[in-house]
Amino acid sequence: MPILALGINHDSAPIEVRERVAFAPEVMPGALADARMALDCPELAILSTCNRTEIYAEVEPERLLQWLSRYHHVAEEQLASCSYSYSGEEAVRHMMRVACGLDSLVLGEPQILGQIKSAYAVARESGSVGSLLHNVFQQVFAVAKRVRTETAIGENPVSVAFAAVSLASRIFTDLREQTALLIGAGETIELVARHLLEQGVKQLIVANRTLNRAEQLAQNFGAEAILLADIPDYLTRADIVISSTASQLPILGKGAVESALKQRRHRPMFMVDIAVPRDIEPEVGKLDDVYLYTVDDLRGVIDEGRRSREKAAEAAHQIVDTAAAEFMRERRSLGAVDTIRSYRQRAQQIGDTELARAVQQLEKGGDPRQLLEQLTRSLTNKLIHAPTVNLKRLTAEGDLERLRIAREVVGLEPLPEIDLEKKDG
Repeated sequence: MPILALGINHDSAPIEVRERVAFAPEVMPGALADARMALDCPELAILSTCNRTEIYAEVEPERLLQWLSRYHHVAEEQLASCSYSYSGEEAVRHMMRVACGLDSLVLGEPQILGQIKSAYAVARESGSVGSLLHNVFQQVFAVAKRVRTETAIGENPVSVAFAAVSLASRIFTDLREQTALLIGAGETIELVARHLLEQGVKQLIVANRTLNRAEQLAQNFGAEAILLADIPDYLTRADIVISSTASQLPILGKGAVESALKQRRHRPMFMVDIAVPRDIEPEVGKLDDVYLYTVDDLRGVIDEGRRSREKAAEAAHQIVDTAAAEFMRERRSLGAVDTIRSYRQRAQQIGDTELARAVQQLEKGGDPRQLLEQLTRSLTNKLIHAPTVNLKRLTAEGDLERLRIAREVVGLEPLPEIDLEKKDG
C-alpha cells in the first residue's frame, strides 16, 4: 500500500475546526499508539501545528478519517468536507512542499521544518517509524535543505510572529510607549519578543506554565517573568498581549480581560492569539476597547511580503517535483529486487543442473567439444523456454502492448508495425 498524507490546514479549514483536531505534545505518543492499534498500521506519524494537522501512514484515507473523527469527537462529515489526502508520489511531494514552507500561511517560513523533524522524532521514539517512513522523512529533510541552500525562499521571511508585531504597529502609533505581555515561552514567542524589541518596546512580560522557562526567555530580552496564574495581576499593564502556548484550554477569559479594562480606564488593548487551540476565549473580542486577532487574521500582513518570495518559490517547486519523482522511481525499482533475485536463482539452478550433467558425461569419456555444444544448446533452450512460450501467446492473442513490453524486457528491438490479423495469402 502506498504512503498516505491526510490532513487539514489553514486553507482547508477555519481555526474553529483546526483547534478541535490539534494534538497537544503530551498526548502525541498515546495518539500514535491508539492509531496504530485501531488501524492495524505499523507505520504512522502525526504533524500538529497552529496551521495544520497531518497524518502520514500506510492506510486507506477513509479509515484514517474515521479514526481522526473518533479520537477527537468531531463529526466525520465535517472533517471530510475540509480535509485533503494525497497518495504515493503525490503524498511525498506534499510532505516536501510542507517542509520547504511552500504550503505554509507564511510562504517560505522556516519553523515548519523543525516541527516536521519533531513529529518524526516523536513517532520514531514511539516505535511507529519503519523503513518506509524513515526513508520518506530523510528525503524530505534533504530536499528542504536543498531548497534553503539553492533558492532565496528563506531570505527575509515574514513569520507569523513578525506579522503579529507589524499589526501591533498599525494599532499603536508608537510602540516604544507600550507594554507587551507574552504568553508562552516557545520559539514563536521568542521571535515575537525579538521583533518587539526591534520596534522599540521596552517593557516586556513573559508568562509561562513553568517559571524557569519564562525566566530563561526573560533574561535574554530584559523582561519580567511570571506564571500563567499571575496573568490577571499583570494584565492591567498590558497594552499588547500575544499568546502562543500548547494549552488545550483557554488561558485568558472574558472576565479577566473585562476586569483589566476597567482598571485601565478603557485604554485599548491589542491582542493576538497565535495558538491552536486558542488561548484567548473568542468572547474577549466582543469587548469594547479590545482588538483581538487570531492567526487567520494575519493573512493580510503576510500576503504583503509573499510576492517577494514567489519567484524563489517557483524554483523550489521544481526541486520538489524532481526530487519526489526520483524518490518514487527508486522506491519502485526496489520492488523489482525480489523478482530479479528469483529469476537469477532459477537461471542458476538450470545452469548448475546442466553443468553437472555435462561433467558427468565428460567423466565417462565423452567428447569435450560435443559436450560443450550440447551444454550450450541445452542452456539456451531451457533459459528461453518460458519467455518463448509467453511471446507466442501474446502474439496469438494480439496483445501488442504487452508484446512490446515483453520484447523490451528480453532486450529485443522495438516491435515493428505489423497487422496480427493479416494472414499470408
